[in-house]
Amino acid sequence: MSIWYNHVRARIRVGAIVDNFNMIRGYAANPAPVIKSDAYGHGLREAARALFAAGARTMAAGTVGEAAVLKETTPGAEVISLLGPIDAADYGLVCEHDIIPFVGSSEQLLLLEEAASRAGMPVRVALKFDTGMSRLGFGADEAGGVADLLEGLGSVRAVMAASHLATADDPEQDGYVQEQAGRFEGILHALHARGLDVRGSLANSGAIFGHPRTHHDLQRPGIALYGGNPFHGTGLAHLGQGLRQGMDVVSRLVQVRTIPAGRTVSYGRTFTTPREMRIGIVAVGYADNYSRGLSGKAQMLLRGRRVDVLGRVCMQLTAVDLGPVPEAAVGDEVFILGGPGENAVRAEELAAWWGTITYEVFCLLGQNPREYVE
Repeated sequence: MSIWYNHVRARIRVGAIVDNFNMIRGYAANPAPVIKSDAYGHGLREAARALFAAGARTMAAGTVGEAAVLKETTPGAEVISLLGPIDAADYGLVCEHDIIPFVGSSEQLLLLEEAASRAGMPVRVALKFDTGMSRLGFGADEAGGVADLLEGLGSVRAVMAASHLATADDPEQDGYVQEQAGRFEGILHALHARGLDVRGSLANSGAIFGHPRTHHDLQRPGIALYGGNPFHGTGLAHLGQGLRQGMDVVSRLVQVRTIPAGRTVSYGRTFTTPREMRIGIVAVGYADNYSRGLSGKAQMLLRGRRVDVLGRVCMQLTAVDLGPVPEAAVGDEVFILGGPGENAVRAEELAAWWGTITYEVFCLLGQNPREYVE
């Protein structure tokens, strides 16, 4: 018998992820699903198997270790590590599992050359260039020097050049997307002029839907795979219509009680009942990654109707107003995220109440025990 630490479950629909992948293919010629960070909390192995069955032949993970698990799960896929090698063990894993790592420094190339020579096998790499994120990668003006270095290496071969867009999901910053796109095109031109037959990869989810110029040879959809509309709340939101949320998160009512007017609820006495109220206690809290920042702001779904969070979210319990659902009873299922019908809690809504983004909603709530459903 399995014993769980909590009463919260993340219900994952891999069919929705596949549907989103197929929708993305209507915009992008060669999308490589990004399933880093345990597929944004949806489960790397399960997502990878479903996407490979749907036709994905190139996929991307985050760390080299995660990429090794992805390669073991889908040995027929070309697997990219977006973070590339960081510690000494990563270099051996790249060789052992035939991973294509993102590489953004000369030191990484030299260490990969050593590892590949020891392993007696060539290594393919994706050259990562910084075109405006100021994060990882070679500088945009270093393409010639990178080509020089590669000419002296016998076991490392560049097969891809990549960069990452900082504002592809913000229509008001289209100009910066174009700046980055121009820099990347210059990098590709310089590399191709040196005889490097590298594929270009720049487009993320927002760019796939909104910036065709950035598509190049390989596109990297992430949040859109899991149902997050990269243009939610903007004038381009229609481009992501039809994406299906791949995750519901559920718990249960553990107590129902009637509270008289003037009574305070939960820690800090931040909520006082304005009248006699029927209140439900839901078995979810910040220990389950349901943020304390949602106190007094969020809504949940109970029997198809929205109920407000009252007072502060506790470690494993949260109070809600049962006024809209007078028939609610102990044991009822409560949706923290998702749910059936038109009142389903969207990840974008929960992110707004939380003061964050859909990526964090999925990654954190997806750390709860998962169930896979149709």
